[in-house]
Amino acid sequence: MGDKINTVTITQIKSPIGRPRDQRATLKGLGLNKINRTSVLRDTPSARGMIAKVRHLVRVDEII
Repeated sequence: MGDKINTVTITQIKSPIGRPRDQRATLKGLGLNKINRTSVLRDTPSARGMIAKVRHLVRVDEII
């Protein structure tokens, strides 16, 4: 059997209006641009770091 790849589902729940430019860029890097949009990413340290930076703007669901 192959190794399972852990993924993370991220949903934007708040607007980036009035937030610093780096937080808006991080949302764009996560593939999010509008409220209630969802993105599925591999669970990597870099993805976790970006999620931590905008944790107040997103909801995270882990898929194993």
